[in-house]
Amino acid sequence: MTRKTNFYTASDLDRVSHLREDAEWLAERLCHDTSRLLPVWRQRNLVSGIDSEPQFAHLPIGHIETLRADHAEPVLLGLVGDIAYFTLDVSHIEEPEIHDLLGEAGLFEDLRQVGPLLPSEQGNLLAFARGINYWHSRHRHCGVCGAPTVSEKAGHQRRCTSSECGAVSFPRTDAAIITLVYDEDRIILARSPRFVNGMQSVLAGFLEPGESLEDTVAREIFEEVGIHVTDIEYKHSQPWPFPSSLMVGFRARALDTDIRIDNEEILEAGWYSRDFLTNLTPESPLRLPRPDSIARRLIDEWLAEG
Repeated sequence: MTRKTNFYTASDLDRVSHLREDAEWLAERLCHDTSRLLPVWRQRNLVSGIDSEPQFAHLPIGHIETLRADHAEPVLLGLVGDIAYFTLDVSHIEEPEIHDLLGEAGLFEDLRQVGPLLPSEQGNLLAFARGINYWHSRHRHCGVCGAPTVSEKAGHQRRCTSSECGAVSFPRTDAAIITLVYDEDRIILARSPRFVNGMQSVLAGFLEPGESLEDTVAREIFEEVGIHVTDIEYKHSQPWPFPSSLMVGFRARALDTDIRIDNEEILEAGWYSRDFLTNLTPESPLRLPRPDSIARRLIDEWLAEG
């Protein structure tokens, strides 16, 4: 039985972490005819066929030296079959749409907009590329002493260049819970100030130091809508590189039903029945989360049980 995975989750990418310090292997792959480069420009990914059949756009690996800036090093993403994929930050290029190489290859698009249109495995590679480049762009100086850092292990760690410090930092992922709260045949949906008009979703929040994920579920739900929960059940997770989160999905049963919203984080929230949500149409004023999100999967799974 094939296990269903969430979008941006890889099944055929081998990250080959054991080869990240193999200088000979890396050098060979950085000049191999089959290796591919996925450039990222200001947190946007290169995509072709946007008006017809969107696909990720990649370049032959030999273009790295033409595209790189002094501060940017190629980062190894891994192998798909025998093809090595690397990524490179090209944010120093002011107008990529008229660049000789980049302009012909495609357009740099926001993955949040084009992600649902891409094949899942391509979406994963682009999400990985976006996330790792975001981390590098914010760790060019040491968080301990402020000295410049250098990339190591094929782009999977950075080391402080100060001989008195030498601190090592690793790519950061922020854990966040996302929870469907239910009471018999209805669930809570809420609208955040950052949502597009009409969209409502399940509740989410970030893990704090010293908390378990289950602790975070209980705290966030109470903080946002004033509801105590029990029967907290893990469902599945999803990498969410906007900019650097892992969404950990749960389901929890409400112990009380009187919603009291946190006006700083939530504009409105309410109970919605399975029947009401099942009968939504594109013309309905309420919109569910985007189809590539774990929030939508949590809702769709619950609806399918009715």
